[in-house]
Amino acid sequence: MASGQNRICEVYDRLLDAFGPQGWWPAETPFETMVGAILTQNTAWVNVERAIGSLKGAGALDARILLEMPDDRLETLIRPAGTFRVKTRRLKAFLAYFVCKYGADVSRMTDVPPGRLRDELLSVNGIGPETADCILLYALDKTSFVVDGYTRRIFGRLGVIDRSLKYPEVKRRFEVALPEDVGVYNEYHALIVALGKHACLPTPRCGRCVLKTICETGGTNGQV
Repeated sequence: MASGQNRICEVYDRLLDAFGPQGWWPAETPFETMVGAILTQNTAWVNVERAIGSLKGAGALDARILLEMPDDRLETLIRPAGTFRVKTRRLKAFLAYFVCKYGADVSRMTDVPPGRLRDELLSVNGIGPETADCILLYALDKTSFVVDGYTRRIFGRLGVIDRSLKYPEVKRRFEVALPEDVGVYNEYHALIVALGKHACLPTPRCGRCVLKTICETGGTNGQV
């Protein structure tokens, strides 16, 4: 385990040197971040940006306005994000929780201990662990590490984790290895995404990867 923890820290340093600070999450307000975290499920961020732009253009990026909006109208506005009917239901479920429990006040949520808040988020229909952790980390500045498909792919290829590990165990390994710091968690997840898009693709481009000298896959010319 100690070796794996050291490797997690080493990868962070290498990625930060290679890519520099990423400045995530790309949103103007915590509420926009929450909406984006739900809309980005199973789609590219560029599509979410279009949907968020549509909501802003309609003057609708407000929790109460969205909650009261007819479903068909909301579906039209968020259509660029894909699976718009499913995401409308999920967004409405979150909005009902956010408005009813916290009065649509982000500051009230930040006063809640992160463990309890995470459990609350996971109880909302359509919010899974990755979405909950994105909301906690990027919208509410809570130290909750985000695990996504890039994380599993990269660190599975590095030999740091077994790809069959469940989400909580992968999350725990990163949180044990890293300092409990919102800035580090934020930056690391963004850097992992940067590497996943640049080199550690489904068919890896190991020649351009800054981790190729420490990666088990890097020695196979990317044929994995």
